[in-house]
Amino acid sequence: MFSVGCAALLLRLSLLPLIPIPQPFIHDEFSFLLAGDTFASGRLTNPTHPMWQHFESFHITQQPTYMSMYFPVQGLILAAGKWIARNPWYGVCASAAVMCSAICWMLQGWLPRSWALLGGLLAVLRLSLFSYWINSYYGGAGAAIGGCLVLGALPRLIRSARVTDALLMAAGVGILANSRPWEGVLVCGPVFVALVWWVIARPHPPASVLLQRAIAPVLLLVLLGSLSGYYNYRVFGNPLTLPYQVNRATYASAPVFLWQTPRPEPVYRHQVMREFYTKWELGDFLHGRTPGGFAAQTALKAATALFFFFGTALFAPLVTLPCVVKNRRIRFLVIAGVVMALGLSANAWMFPHYLAPFAGGVYAILLTAMRYLRAWRPGGRRCGLAIVRTLPAVCLLLAGVRAVAAPLGIAVHRWPAMWSGTEPLGIPRSLVAAQLERLPGKQLAIVHYEAHHSVFDDWVYNAADIDRAGVVWAREMDDAADAALLRYFQDRRVWLVEPDATPPRISPYTAVHRENREAPETGSR
Repeated sequence: MFSVGCAALLLRLSLLPLIPIPQPFIHDEFSFLLAGDTFASGRLTNPTHPMWQHFESFHITQQPTYMSMYFPVQGLILAAGKWIARNPWYGVCASAAVMCSAICWMLQGWLPRSWALLGGLLAVLRLSLFSYWINSYYGGAGAAIGGCLVLGALPRLIRSARVTDALLMAAGVGILANSRPWEGVLVCGPVFVALVWWVIARPHPPASVLLQRAIAPVLLLVLLGSLSGYYNYRVFGNPLTLPYQVNRATYASAPVFLWQTPRPEPVYRHQVMREFYTKWELGDFLHGRTPGGFAAQTALKAATALFFFFGTALFAPLVTLPCVVKNRRIRFLVIAGVVMALGLSANAWMFPHYLAPFAGGVYAILLTAMRYLRAWRPGGRRCGLAIVRTLPAVCLLLAGVRAVAAPLGIAVHRWPAMWSGTEPLGIPRSLVAAQLERLPGKQLAIVHYEAHHSVFDDWVYNAADIDRAGVVWAREMDDAADAALLRYFQDRRVWLVEPDATPPRISPYTAVHRENREAPETGSR
């Protein structure tokens, strides 16, 4: 476990000259970074800013407080990076290393230790070097750690019923509840059923002993639940109001699950947000509710998961899946994987980090398939053994090719390779931000989009403490609102930022700009 974690950490750090620290690009990354900045500042949330209408951003709640809409685990990981190394990405890097160790530990509960070591090293090559789980601020490792703790503790509890394993399972449940709760339910539900079946139908210590050993894990769960409730109270005003709820009710028409009914379109102050929620999100949701759309989306979800975890090099062992399904040793994991797949099929969207709670289970199934392939001897020749021995070498070779792809000018397409690729994203905004930060004094950047601007390339994101930030990013609105913004930030130098120019353009913000341009983009009133 220690070797696997160190390999993940040291290999990724050694690649920094080739694959530098990533710049945030997607909406979710900025939202998580806001949470990390807030936690690193010693706060659970931030007060709503007087000019909050200019700062509305995707996946960020402005009222009743200014904070990320997401659950707090990824924000805590980013905050740890800022505390320890003054950069949130180092928290991502460390969490990926812990994830690989956790995968190795989880696999040790289900498979021989040599195979568990192989699984941990495959996770290093697939997840902790080039995937977006480590080359972005999206997350994935945190939920994977929680899932591995739950799935790895299950066989150990059944074998020995130790308090330590029960505490690890409780910690995993707490991590899942505060990172990816729906997927956590899909993982923990089968585990709960398996534990109940073990208590009812299989040999186990006396009930009195089990109750005594359950006290500490139950207390840990109560503590974690209380902390979650307090966080919800401070951020959203009610301990029973979960993250996502306020933000989705404020901005989104499309629900998360396909069986739900779309909500009426809310009021939008900015056209880019209206287009994202009413055209992209709602369009995908309505398409997924049709038979053809559901079939197409389900196929895309399956392909996304397969290519993310296996790439092309690890597809060969999957031919033995019929044998894997019959394997009594990991039958539970197969069933849990089916439950996870069915649960995610009900989601309107699915990205690889949604599967993070079951990452350990994915590799357990893969390794079992490799064990069956290893025994394949057509005509008495040990072909299967040769293939299995070759696969790790192929993965290592491909990792080397991927590492030098960018320096050698080998193209890596942005979509959908962002789920497993290394192309730098977010560079234009980061260059403009760096240019503004180098200027003396404090700056106000008013962002103007053209009609063709991509809704996935938003520039208006701010630090946790907006008034003390060196650069404040604001959306352009109408004359009266912009005048109020300029009065509030009268001590700052004001710039017009035009992301859609080639290259992106910044210039002093004056009244002439407004007179010479088309009316700024505004949403429905």
